[in-house]
Amino acid sequence: QVQFVESGGGLVQPGGSLRLSCVVTSRIFNLYAMGWYRQAPGKQRELVAHVTNGGNTNYADSVKGRFAISRDNAKSTVYLQMNSLKPEDTAVYYCHALGASTPWGQGTQVTVSS
Repeated sequence: QVQFVESGGGLVQPGGSLRLSCVVTSRIFNLYAMGWYRQAPGKQRELVAHVTNGGNTNYADSVKGRFAISRDNAKSTVYLQMNSLKPEDTAVYYCHALGASTPWGQGTQVTVSS
């Protein structure tokens, strides 16, 4: 069964940086585009960035220019470098394979606060 194991979240001040990692314990990693999603309290889960298996990337307007997604196919790992963090980036962050009908991981909490 596919598992998504997210890590790297924490508490950071506005303007700070964090790097999230997600290890995917399945061979599907190389078959799918991979995305980072987030869900803030009381809001729906949203896709903030994704990277194709060929390395092409796309970002939500709210994070464009501040976040960078990347993947290491040899390690079945996808990363999200988050810079210039804002309080509105506070959420639980999840990774998932786009279009795959597999369970979600636990996510990692990111809190941006002074």
